[in-house]
Amino acid sequence: MSEAGTTRRDLFKLGAAAAAGLVATRLAAVEAVAGAEPVIHHPTPHAPFNPATAEAMPTRNLGRTGHKVGIFSLGGQASIEKPHNEKVAIPLIERALDLGVNYCDTSARYGGEARWSEQYFGQVMKRRRAEAFLATKTHDRTADGSLRLLETSLKLLQTDHVDLWQLHAMSTMDDVERVCAKGGALEAFQKARDQKLVRFLGLSGHTDPDVLAEAIRRFPFDTVLMAFNAADTWHLPFKKTLLPLAVEKEMGIIGMKIPARGRLLAGVQPPPPEKQRGPAKHDRPGTLTIKEAMRYALSHPVSTIIIGVDNIAQLEENVRIAGEFLPLNLAQLEALEQKVRPVYGQAQWYKRDAPANPGK
Repeated sequence: MSEAGTTRRDLFKLGAAAAAGLVATRLAAVEAVAGAEPVIHHPTPHAPFNPATAEAMPTRNLGRTGHKVGIFSLGGQASIEKPHNEKVAIPLIERALDLGVNYCDTSARYGGEARWSEQYFGQVMKRRRAEAFLATKTHDRTADGSLRLLETSLKLLQTDHVDLWQLHAMSTMDDVERVCAKGGALEAFQKARDQKLVRFLGLSGHTDPDVLAEAIRRFPFDTVLMAFNAADTWHLPFKKTLLPLAVEKEMGIIGMKIPARGRLLAGVQPPPPEKQRGPAKHDRPGTLTIKEAMRYALSHPVSTIIIGVDNIAQLEENVRIAGEFLPLNLAQLEALEQKVRPVYGQAQWYKRDAPANPGK
């Protein structure tokens, strides 16, 4: 196996961490406690609980938050960020909660200036807030700008708090410097947590694992949302350094880009090049099934994976796969890494210095 692939040492380290508490379980959720001292005008919100989760799929610890998260979670993109798509998006969110999904991810950036994703989630959260661990994000690097974004997020989500507020798309070391500086976003994070507007703090990124690692070393985030799929090992792998660091710090670990917006999936024809992001244009179908893509990611010590869906059929398939999940062994993981190698370029378009040639 190439140096880039999974090694037995990697798997042993990550497997040991999983055994220590990140493994799948069907225990009921417990109430999380926010870390800051109570503020009189902002009582600590209760932890969410979806009674359907434990029967629907295995659950894992979301790091040290105390939340038992289903291993499949709902991403707020795809159909849920499209403009004027209420007739599709809202039933999708409702059905996800019905099926036992208990973690929903959105962002102030999803759906453009109108923030359609947060709007759609809000239509459901106003009735079913207690069932979902609700996560959103700020892309502003300043304290004032982030607090303004959060104020609007709370209004659109129709709630008085979110469970997780994240720095969105941390891509460069300059991002780290800016959020850590005086007047930077981390000041807003601590203020919002103290005021009980948010329960936990996290960060996300898909460009460079070293950027996220540096931010994690500077601030005790509760969670990290990282790009992670079977092609990861072939270019700037998140699994080599960032994943073990997050495990060491007992963070909640959320995987994204599982099917790489369909670029890893067999039978999915590429859209026109002008509608594709990144230098590595998707000029052919991928090589995996969605089950293989999900099993690969879930066989590592992630807490959950988020996937955006286009329709209820995709949602139900993903929940079924999660419910039937069995971990892959080392040989099976290596086989999937080799299977995606011919198309790894097109599946890693979001990373720094992504290869323009799609794995040819």
